[in-house]
Amino acid sequence: MEAAINEVQTYGEWLSPEDEPLREARRLGEEFSADPIGPGCGAALRLLASLVNARTVVEIGSGCGVSGIWLLRGMHPQGVLTSVDVEPENQRLAKMAYSDAGFAAGRTRMISGRALDVLPRLTDAAYDLVFCDAVRREYPDYLAAALRLLRPGGVVVFDDALRPTSDTADAEGVETTARLIAEDDSLIPLLLPVGNGLLIAQKNRG
Repeated sequence: MEAAINEVQTYGEWLSPEDEPLREARRLGEEFSADPIGPGCGAALRLLASLVNARTVVEIGSGCGVSGIWLLRGMHPQGVLTSVDVEPENQRLAKMAYSDAGFAAGRTRMISGRALDVLPRLTDAAYDLVFCDAVRREYPDYLAAALRLLRPGGVVVFDDALRPTSDTADAEGVETTARLIAEDDSLIPLLLPVGNGLLIAQKNRG
């Protein structure tokens, strides 16, 4: 299984090479242990943002700007990315990355704090996409928040859905989230084996 995941990840990276702003954001993200997403996951996020013509996106965990650049490149030209991160330094570096990638300051909104403290303050049914790449044991809570935040037809994405872990709470968080999505008739589910795995659900339009 792990070998197969690595093969898909390698293919995804070859198909979607990173340019200089992404490479620099990745370098800083790795230096500061922000665990940025890989090119395969980034390309998937860009495509998803484009498919829903996203004007409003929330990301939980900035990866020092890597995921945000991919998302912004798929979003509507006037779309705004709301980035939530508990580490102020990660957000400072993300701001630099967005600027280096050519995005105006008005295209991003940075909120510092724990996701579970910040998400309740965001507006119901006001977002097109929610990307979750933070504490896996909190994924079920992120899902509940995302379903409130998303408009009909909106998409929620969870990173690291196939990433091995020895942390029981993190493993249970991913498994519980997948089960909740599978059992919810109002969601259209997908598990995409790129990078460390993307668990995706679209909220029904009806």
